Amino acid sequence: MAEPHQSKTFPVKPKLKPKPRTSKQTPESKYWSSFKTQQIPNLISVPSLTFSPSPPYSFAAAHSASISIYSSQTLSVSSTISSFSDVVSCASFRNDGRLIAASEISGLVQVFDLKSRTPLRRLRSHTRPVRFVQYPVLDKLHLISGGDDALVKYWDVAGETTLLDLQGHKDYVRCGDCSPVNMEMFVTGSYDHTVKLWDVRVTNTNSVMEVNHGKPVEDVIFLPSGGLIATAGGNSVKIWDMIGGGKLVFSMESHNKTVTSICVGRIGKDSGEESKQYRILSVGLDGYMKVFDYAKLKVTHSMRFPAPLLSVGFSPDCSTRVIGTSNGILFAGKRKIKENVENESNDFLALGSVEAPERRVLKPSYFRYFRRGQGDKPSEGDYLVMRPKKMKLAEHDKLLKRFRHREALVSVLGSKNPENVVAVMEELIARKKLLKCVSNLDVEELELLLMFLHKYSTIPRFSSLLMGLTKRVLEMRADDIRTSDALKGHIRNLKRSVEEEIRIQHSLQEIQGIISPLLKIAGRR
Repeated sequence: MAEPHQSKTFPVKPKLKPKPRTSKQTPESKYWSSFKTQQIPNLISVPSLTFSPSPPYSFAAAHSASISIYSSQTLSVSSTISSFSDVVSCASFRNDGRLIAASEISGLVQVFDLKSRTPLRRLRSHTRPVRFVQYPVLDKLHLISGGDDALVKYWDVAGETTLLDLQGHKDYVRCGDCSPVNMEMFVTGSYDHTVKLWDVRVTNTNSVMEVNHGKPVEDVIFLPSGGLIATAGGNSVKIWDMIGGGKLVFSMESHNKTVTSICVGRIGKDSGEESKQYRILSVGLDGYMKVFDYAKLKVTHSMRFPAPLLSVGFSPDCSTRVIGTSNGILFAGKRKIKENVENESNDFLALGSVEAPERRVLKPSYFRYFRRGQGDKPSEGDYLVMRPKKMKLAEHDKLLKRFRHREALVSVLGSKNPENVVAVMEELIARKKLLKCVSNLDVEELELLLMFLHKYSTIPRFSSLLMGLTKRVLEMRADDIRTSDALKGHIRNLKRSVEEEIRIQHSLQEIQGIISPLLKIAGRR
């Protein structure tokens, strides 16, 4: 005998169910949110942040007339350099992390030993404030600086002399960066809207290439490949292909105010393709930090801070992110990283060979033998056989499935969800059973229905259905209402709420009559 065909059951759902405003958090947003932010207060405006390129990756924050060196592990101050006569505008570590160069508003550039904190060299040539200074990535003997005198200088640090005076900018030089693949090439950005590429091997003082950002340039960086640069100015961050002749690749305009600083951050996964993915981190005066994936050309994460942001830095080991604000607070984010597996293996080799624990062989006499492989993850190309999920039905859905309409209506009236009640009523209307259910309700069940009508019949979402139902209930159950004092009380409350709603609608119509002529007059102008 054939099995009876089992029809598919659909639960009753409310039509007017609100949707969440925010979407689910993406894996990349979870990664950037995993940096637990800690505030470092009691500083003055922080225009510059830089990380040491060598372990343990300390970072320096320039504030007022001093530079504070912080540990990236503990986020505490390890030392402070205060041998400045004016405000410090920028700082840069040498590639071995032993020396740090700093520029002042007075026009002086100094080189310090981090251990002794004493100035080793004083470079005097700029006549106006120096806004940026940087060591080339692969060079320990030279410095690059630029300032408000519109000059870019290439220094011999040992001899405290200027090797090149590069002229080409027509306004303040505010930023610059050195090529990660060539120590003779660097870029500078100026308030004349241009970014220039320089090569110290060229005999004349002209730039090799020039691009126009369109707004005063606040920051410029080389991307890790060395062939692309990113510029920040106005409310946009632009990417340029320098190998392709200075071609504009993309313009990211996600900030509402001026973008003040940008840097490169890497996804800090331990292994796999994701560990090689780089992102551009940008901060602006609107208080937002944006993470931009320049491979997919889209913003992947955004974070708001309670102050205008001036500088941003990201550690080479992907464990620390630091943001400097205009009110002197550092927002330092720390993320836990896994210990290097190679170091652990070296430690085991140093201690001697360690035998792996013997694994028990599963036999058919074990219960685990029949459940083996259930925790394995499917590999690429596997065909997955999905077990259909069992649908959980609410009590009123079960009663509707068994055609017990009156009991389904009473059951849902006892709940506190008006959307479900209206959904069940609409289902009963579709089955042409709602009025029959109302006529079969006893006094206590009718009281539940009148309480619901009193509470929700004047709400605009439900009024189109419930007002008509209220009228039919009063016509059908008039005799029961007259004999019950409790039902009379609910009817009085229902009448008051309807009268109040009518009064509100009259007031709104009067206001609309006053406003509509004013809107017509304003539209003519």
